[in-house]
Amino acid sequence: MKRQAEGSSPKQKEGESVMRILFVLDSVEAPAAANPRLGRRLAAALAQIGHSVTVLELWDGAHTPPETPGCRAVLLPFSDEAAMEAALEHGAAHGSPLPLRLARLAVHPTAVGAAFRQLVLHKPRRQEDTRLKIERLDAIYHFDFVTAVAAPYRAAFALEQAAVTGKKVLWLLDPYAANRSYQAPGGWARELQLMRAVDTAFVTRQALPDYQSGPLAPCRDKVFELAFPALVPPTAEVVDPRRGRGAIRCVFCGTLYPRLRTPDFALELFAKLDDPDVRLTMVGRGWEHFAPQAEAARRALGSRAELSGPVAPAHAKTLAGQAEVLLSLGNAVDNQIPSKLFEYFGADHLIVKGKVKGLVDIS
Repeated sequence: MKRQAEGSSPKQKEGESVMRILFVLDSVEAPAAANPRLGRRLAAALAQIGHSVTVLELWDGAHTPPETPGCRAVLLPFSDEAAMEAALEHGAAHGSPLPLRLARLAVHPTAVGAAFRQLVLHKPRRQEDTRLKIERLDAIYHFDFVTAVAAPYRAAFALEQAAVTGKKVLWLLDPYAANRSYQAPGGWARELQLMRAVDTAFVTRQALPDYQSGPLAPCRDKVFELAFPALVPPTAEVVDPRRGRGAIRCVFCGTLYPRLRTPDFALELFAKLDDPDVRLTMVGRGWEHFAPQAEAARRALGSRAELSGPVAPAHAKTLAGQAEVLLSLGNAVDNQIPSKLFEYFGADHLIVKGKVKGLVDIS
């Protein structure tokens, strides 16, 4: 599927060269994830100054990615892998017993096929088909740069194997081998292989030490720090929740993880506030690991607490847009920062950010 969204007034100055850039974005497992949204923002910013930008969107077949202003969009659906990931709970160590996950998987024949390709043949369709699509697009547009945004890393691995004319670039918003929320089998060797196949990789300041020494050090000269961009300057009036506009809505939309990202500080904070004008909304995956905390919060806050599983991306966007305060729970590690936080910086909202040891910052 292709979708054309060409810019109407590029701002390329006379004499400046136009770069041809392909971004590969993956929202198959999490349609509302921040990483592909940040990728779209960067793509749109480059298109706005006159570069020729194509965005290859890997998506779940159910939630159509939003248009990226000024960019040519190519959509590649993977509903089979989305169903597989949902049935197997993304391979999380905590969660439903394996027999129950396999039973859910068996209900979807296409998901069974996707699992066979990934777990038995070690040839995930998302990776193979993405590589082919990258090569076909490159044969048409002859890109100067092909950039894969990760995580997820399927796009990065597809780019690793793709034969392209231009430079291969990775924008790594989350670590792979050094990720402490899961351990990829053979992760260090696999990431070193990936790094050797690309020309440049951009990482966050928090992740940069992982490439300065240790197993990934042989590729340190390819790795550069690139902070998360807000990219969208404030345009709306800043909302002050003290103005007496009724209930103060405090919202978190995201995934919870045992030990890495937990809701405890937020639930305890709002229970202690016990303010009838403050409402807490937290939606996303992972609540099955925190059922006792959620139940205690519901008892303490009553109807002022809305704690639920994932919602449609459009609904999550609406919830965040209507909030007076946005919540960031932080991560209990020092080499990974929630990309959601950098979306917040351009949102004209107060931000409440939890720290590792339970301290709270209000920005």
